[in-house]
Amino acid sequence: MSQLTEGLVTIAMAIIGVAILAVLVSRNANTTGVLQALASAFGNTLSVATAPVTGATSKPNLSYPGMFSSMSLGLSGGFPQ
Repeated sequence: MSQLTEGLVTIAMAIIGVAILAVLVSRNANTTGVLQALASAFGNTLSVATAPVTGATSKPNLSYPGMFSSMSLGLSGGFPQ
């Protein structure tokens, strides 16, 4: 890799790192929900990956904790005039 490419990749990774940090510490961030969803996704992946070896047949758990607790679907009115 050339020095120019290496420098650009380093800068891009720094920007991504700062963006991730900003999202995690933001007042509007749902960090616990995101971490729970990631843990659930990891558990589902692990279950599916080990199913052929263990013989277990399990459906993936798609009900993530707190999924609809703070989400507004906006279904409160009739048709617009």
